[in-house]
Amino acid sequence: MPSHSHKAVLPGLLALATAAVMLAPIATTAHAEQNAPAASATTALPALIQGPGEAIHPEGFTWDPTRKAFLIGSLRHGTISVVGADGIPHTLVSDPSLIATGGIRVDAARNRLLATYGDVYAGPNALLSDGSTPETRGRYGGVAIFNLTTGVLEKRVELSQSPGLHLANDLALDPQGNAYATDSFTGTIYKVTPSGTGSVFLQAPALDAGYENGLPNVGVNGIVYHPSGALIVVRYDSGALFRIPLSSPENFREISLKERIPGADGIALGSDGTLYAATNTIRSNGIDGLFKLRSPDGWRSAQIVSKAVSPEAAPTTVTLTPSGAYVLSSNVHILFGSGGTQTRDGFALRRF
Repeated sequence: MPSHSHKAVLPGLLALATAAVMLAPIATTAHAEQNAPAASATTALPALIQGPGEAIHPEGFTWDPTRKAFLIGSLRHGTISVVGADGIPHTLVSDPSLIATGGIRVDAARNRLLATYGDVYAGPNALLSDGSTPETRGRYGGVAIFNLTTGVLEKRVELSQSPGLHLANDLALDPQGNAYATDSFTGTIYKVTPSGTGSVFLQAPALDAGYENGLPNVGVNGIVYHPSGALIVVRYDSGALFRIPLSSPENFREISLKERIPGADGIALGSDGTLYAATNTIRSNGIDGLFKLRSPDGWRSAQIVSKAVSPEAAPTTVTLTPSGAYVLSSNVHILFGSGGTQTRDGFALRRF
């Protein structure tokens, strides 16, 4: 598909209301894990890690280099847990105010852990999480900032104050510690500074999937920082990729692809320049699998170099470890498809 330049609306230039930052009470926000196992720096992780967890349904995860272990979220419980090679989750963060946790990133240089949170909207009668309510679903979400060592909540940055439904989904970090979070229901990317100030970084129709039969489609989703000083983001519904310069986000461009990757959820960027994209069929006509893409021209264009089908249903994201790329699956299609009335236990982390 040809590359196109876009001029986007930048609400930050138009008296944008800064996202509210709520200081969290330290004493009741989190619990550090006890005796959580860590992978040896020289021992490879197993190719398949199958973890327990009653209706845990992690949608996001990441590799924590300080613990040499994974960190997983929970759509159902709103927790963040440490997972080693044995797959057993050890709770690091347990704060009912989060409702559900999504994308997770480690900022080791500042000893911070960041995650998107909120009450996910999956239909007018759906209540996906333990803490879901008709009043908060789709209208509550943002970025939470924790102490990486202790799991204590330091700040919660609410990003769903504008009218309509919102979904704080994935996030990326730049070298200065700024976080960029996608709102999949509004075509918006928010910026959260290291001090916890939130604002709209970019809002554009090209990133918004609109509504169908009264339900919001999932638009802009996975996001990564590229060392050229840009963000790469993907639209879940269409599988289109975009490159967004940090210095001039209004000049973002669609990356030219011969074949799009519909259903692309979480993405990761390797040190060799390979872009990994986990795809699913929860609300797309794609595949349950993992794509790898490369660009010959600084992400003006890109091509798929490999794709693999996932043995597990509904993989949601991918993270890179010293042992390779791992993809997370936790049967979230059952949680979404039932509107929260049906769950499954456990999760799988598979190396591709």
